[in-house]
Amino acid sequence: MVKSISVLGCTGSIGRQTIAVAEHTGIPVVALTANRKIDMLEEQARRLHPKFVAVYDPEAAKAFQIAVADTDIQVGTGMEGLIHAATMAETDCVVTAVSGAVGLKPTLAAIDEKKRIALANKETLVCAGDIVMARAAERGAEIVPVDSEHSAIFQCLMGREKGELRKILLTGSGGPFRGKARSELENVTPEQAVKHPNWSMGAKISVDSATMMNKGLEFVEAMHLFGVSPDDIQVVIHPQSVIHSMVELVDGTVIAQLGVPDMGLPIQLALTYPQRCPSMFSRLDFTTLQNLSFEAPDYEKTPCLKLAMDCARLGGTAPCVMSAANEVAVGMFLHHRLGYNRIYDAAASAVERVGVVKDPDLETILAADAAARAFVLENFSK
Repeated sequence: MVKSISVLGCTGSIGRQTIAVAEHTGIPVVALTANRKIDMLEEQARRLHPKFVAVYDPEAAKAFQIAVADTDIQVGTGMEGLIHAATMAETDCVVTAVSGAVGLKPTLAAIDEKKRIALANKETLVCAGDIVMARAAERGAEIVPVDSEHSAIFQCLMGREKGELRKILLTGSGGPFRGKARSELENVTPEQAVKHPNWSMGAKISVDSATMMNKGLEFVEAMHLFGVSPDDIQVVIHPQSVIHSMVELVDGTVIAQLGVPDMGLPIQLALTYPQRCPSMFSRLDFTTLQNLSFEAPDYEKTPCLKLAMDCARLGGTAPCVMSAANEVAVGMFLHHRLGYNRIYDAAASAVERVGVVKDPDLETILAADAAARAFVLENFSK
């Protein structure tokens, strides 16, 4: 079990659940970071007494510093603040729950300090998986996945040699619009898209789950986390979200990880690994399960999933461009500035128009991320 944590993105869904797990397990929180939600951040800071808090937005940082002037909390801002929170000597685990490529530099900095990375920021591996995993191997830093699917795969592979793995079976519920044709989704509203049938998540990841871009991002992540090729991963639609993912071994054995759909479980494991401890979450009751069903994805109905898988095969900056364009497009959709089906159009167009650079360095990746965002804002704003 880790001795202390820094939570990057503490006011988001994963960040809030991480804090709940930390309080339950008694793990001290020594640093927090947020972007703008300073009221929530202040409440968290006064309750947890961290040594350091970083507020990414400079104006919000000034307001927060005034709000906590009666405490001894140190306050930072910008990327420098995020990196400080990720590299403090007092922390031995960094929970990366920020959204977007902003999480990349703090994660690499934490890896350089040999911190455990409890990885919840998809873009870190989607954008720069080769760089991040190579750096972690070189520095001897642990990366423990927080996503429920990757945590499931991680658990299924515990104690296994790499040569024993034949295939990763990456499960997904199919989201709220499973089975619907694209033509039926033309007038979907943000309120409809964020109503996931099984999971309680933030707005952006809920929309990604509806379009199945989220499963595509997880496809790219799994390649890097477990050192496999795209051909070694199969996406399986599992509407009940009871099996969080599976692995098939070379002898035909399939090992699955099951549990209630609650992100607190993989978060807790990432903090306590290799130990397990009692949790505060509901338990799976098999007597209440009516059925467990599975089906193949329909790529015509889920073009975002197909796009992500194609980008995984293209490699280079393709996944980064796709992810950045999707993030901007989802933000526009949530603010009623872009139609639901246009999210795919924006991401696909960005990959085509921005182009792909093979074997990019970090600066090239960050430039591709910025170019994809600018392309969508320029070409898809109403």
